[in-house]
Amino acid sequence: MHILRTPDACFDGLKDYPFEPNYTQITTADGSALRIHHVDEGPSDGDLVLCLHGQPVWSYLYRKMIPHLTASGLRVIAPDLPGYGKSDKPAAREDYSYERQVEWMGQWLEQNDFNNITIFGQDWGGLIGLRLVANHPDRFARVVISNTGLPYNPNTPDPILQEIQAFRANAPTPSLMAMQKAINGMPSGDPALKFAYWQKFCWESENLPVGMMMQMMMEHPSTPVMATNVILNQLGLFKYSPCRSALARAYDAPFPDATYKMGPRAMPSHVPTTSTSASLAQQAAAWTFFETFEKPFLCAFADNDPVTKGGEQAFLDRVPGTKDLPHTEIKGGGHFVQEQAPEQVATAISQLIART
Repeated sequence: MHILRTPDACFDGLKDYPFEPNYTQITTADGSALRIHHVDEGPSDGDLVLCLHGQPVWSYLYRKMIPHLTASGLRVIAPDLPGYGKSDKPAAREDYSYERQVEWMGQWLEQNDFNNITIFGQDWGGLIGLRLVANHPDRFARVVISNTGLPYNPNTPDPILQEIQAFRANAPTPSLMAMQKAINGMPSGDPALKFAYWQKFCWESENLPVGMMMQMMMEHPSTPVMATNVILNQLGLFKYSPCRSALARAYDAPFPDATYKMGPRAMPSHVPTTSTSASLAQQAAAWTFFETFEKPFLCAFADNDPVTKGGEQAFLDRVPGTKDLPHTEIKGGGHFVQEQAPEQVATAISQLIART
């Protein structure tokens, strides 16, 4: 396995990210050494909160939540998934899969011997985090999820499968605007078909515009700023844009060039959205596990995330640990609640720990 490592200098001068790096080396199935980075903040004897990020971000996402959590006496561990942030980046598409991320993060968890964990997962952080709980149940005391899921769709209608397959094979690469329009239209229509726009956009965008997308989603810049950034991105000059914000620079930092972006490009295609997806058996087993899971399981979904709105209901209906808990609606949190409502999310986590 060919593995890339982002130079430390790429992370110099990041705004509001003063955290010391910690590294753990694991071994992949082919014997390669893979280094995983994590942040470790707060009192060493505090209750441990494991914060997992999603796509296409990294532990920088938690910089606003960490001070709130540590002020409550909690210890915060925030890793970067392989392919993201300060962690190593396997360079080939076939290096990535849902199962490999679960395996790699499971190794990381065991090598650090973390226990009595309250896990917080959002986006891919929930998909991977929930599988970690199912695979290592004795290490976890509580679960908090936001804007995520445990997708399992064994009965996708044949017409939908055919439409998705034809779209993936024959449609032109969606523009950024077309992709956003499709995603913002969820959950109306078939979610797997709409999500295919995100999957195709990510995979077929060789130099995925991570920083620009995050600036657009999280800072909602004016139309002239957006237009300038889009044009410069099309010219391959976004990194020189006078309208490129500090946030955009931070989310671009892990990727000095397009070769480092295979993780964010490849991972969306591994979300098991249909009956032909990989990981169906593992997802079914995880749902069987959670249908008897009685430890505290809190949902804190945003009221305005077009991708996952309403997604908490499956957990409320099926997971015993959700009963009699104060499930929280995050007001105005958007998809990335860690950026747009950090105090609300941190409060939900700290209050759950205090209560249980």
